[in-house]
Amino acid sequence: MMHRRTALKAVAAAGAAPLLAPARAQGNVVRVVVPYAPGGSSDRAARIVAEKLGPRLGQTVVVENKPGAGGRVALQQLKGTPAGQDALVIANPATIVVAPLVFKDQTGYDPEKDFQPIAQVTEYEFGIAVGPAVPVKELSHLLAWLRANPEKANFGVPATGSLPHFFALMMGEAARVRAEVVGYRGSGPLMTDLIGGQVPVAVDTLDTLLPQHDAGKLRILASSDAKRSPFAPKVPTCREAGLDLVATGWNAFFAPASMPAERARKIAAAVRDILREEDTRRALHASMVVPVARGAEETAAMLKAYRAQWAPVVQRSGYQP
Repeated sequence: MMHRRTALKAVAAAGAAPLLAPARAQGNVVRVVVPYAPGGSSDRAARIVAEKLGPRLGQTVVVENKPGAGGRVALQQLKGTPAGQDALVIANPATIVVAPLVFKDQTGYDPEKDFQPIAQVTEYEFGIAVGPAVPVKELSHLLAWLRANPEKANFGVPATGSLPHFFALMMGEAARVRAEVVGYRGSGPLMTDLIGGQVPVAVDTLDTLLPQHDAGKLRILASSDAKRSPFAPKVPTCREAGLDLVATGWNAFFAPASMPAERARKIAAAVRDILREEDTRRALHASMVVPVARGAEETAAMLKAYRAQWAPVVQRSGYQP
């Protein structure tokens, strides 16, 4: 029995390994870089797509986690990839939109000059939640409570300079409430303090808040997309709750600018086709993100609109890292 268990563990470990196609020559490897530690939504999306990308391209696809400096380290290292080496990075607004605005020339890369969009693969939204100590059950009641108690208008976010940080500022601005943003070192400590009553309001990604909401430990009052989330259909949108505010985040693949255009188009088409497959969409949906199948041109257009929405918010905030 012990030998059988050991063998099963070995098989499971092999199945979890990030090498996602039969081994080939080193020059025929596609590196998919995740700028964060394993386990997050970016990592899950990268691995779901990479598992199918290898067979489609007839190449070995290797997923590499390179966390550091809020995701900036990975992009700094990847921008100098030689033209003959295939490399992709899965990135989000923090590294592509926000970091260049707040760190300016200190990021070590220019997202528009050093990278080219390949495909957007997911979209996610934010949630506004309160802990059990806050006596409200609707967003309109929360805003009235905050206006009546301005000293309690503290909004906890998982990290300073993160997208939830600036969404909290957008919310305060739209609601005419002076928001004091309290940055945490991750969603875990934020959830602990929200449930414990140390911070009254939290803004985080919806997938982070939902497990505690479903367990009755906190209340999500509104979600940030234009329509209700398929993962929380009973939670109203901000607009439905009386706050004219829409905001979402995303994950998209980018390639170094050095990648030849024809090669980039081939990989982009493969990724887009993978995202159109029903089992891929189911796997992403199970990770509580919305699957998206946008090609390179559509992703570039999305980025342009996204920068136009968020750049004024970041700049008005005066945030300095």
